[in-house]
Amino acid sequence: MRKVGEIKAWLTAYNEVKAAAEELQLAFDFQKEGITTEQEVDDAYNHAIILLENLEMKNMLRSEEDHLGAVLKINAGAGGTEAQDWAEMLYRMYDRWCESKNYKVTISNWLDGDDAGIKTVTMQVEGDYAFGYLKSENGVHRLVRVSPYNAQGKRMTSFSSVAVTPLIDDTIEIEVNPKDVSWDTFRSSGAGGQNVNKVETGVRLHYNYKDPDTGEVREIVIENTESRSQFGNKDNAMRLLKSQLYEIELERRRRASVAIEAGKKKIEWGSQIRSYVFDDRRVKDHRTDYQTSNVNAVMDGDLDGFIKAYLMEFGGLK
Repeated sequence: MRKVGEIKAWLTAYNEVKAAAEELQLAFDFQKEGITTEQEVDDAYNHAIILLENLEMKNMLRSEEDHLGAVLKINAGAGGTEAQDWAEMLYRMYDRWCESKNYKVTISNWLDGDDAGIKTVTMQVEGDYAFGYLKSENGVHRLVRVSPYNAQGKRMTSFSSVAVTPLIDDTIEIEVNPKDVSWDTFRSSGAGGQNVNKVETGVRLHYNYKDPDTGEVREIVIENTESRSQFGNKDNAMRLLKSQLYEIELERRRRASVAIEAGKKKIEWGSQIRSYVFDDRRVKDHRTDYQTSNVNAVMDGDLDGFIKAYLMEFGGLK
């Protein structure tokens, strides 16, 4: 049924573009005869272009994982309060973007900053093609502004990392060896029910992952404090682990094809992908050179321009 729904959505979108193109041709012919105005032709043209570009952008979401939800994790970089405040600003930006798309957001882990902001947050974003769109946000985001936390009013630079992985669903099978899993429990912090700070409901999952290609073993650590139940937090931590293992497997497939790697712009963890310069009223993506002066709109979740520019340049590379 999901496959049928996907095909139906493609056919519907195609027919809308075809109808808009035919209406544009009619409007143009009528304008030459004086039946319609130039403004009506312009309106028909703009409508057709929007539909066509939306369909073309959807065509850039062709990878098998693009249709899934996403796990988005934000970590404050070095810089103390300033960096932690920047991390919370990014969280707000993504939360607003998800709200505009009617995506469901669940906070699975949240760690407050020392004085303000947050040290880390993990967001589960559920909705069609959430990962396909949000994968463009993977990397380091740089903020330049006059810091409200600096007594001299100096211009400060802060960094926060954003990591995006697919949120797997029930249709994807991921094997986890129970022997390689261990658990810690701790008391959750922050607002919540009466169990908070009294019962060890928070869980920390440790998983020893062995790379099948190199044999290297590394530890994956997942924290979850979403639920007031330790059992609920363990279930969700396992889901997040499987999502991360799924992303690792996808990366293995990408590395296996030299042709793909040669034609694809690689995004390394720790690379600076975007700069937000508040004083100059400029947000610029360094991969696509797309930029805007409407800083306030971007921080309120208007990311579609950046996402579209990324997908149109890199999204179709498989």
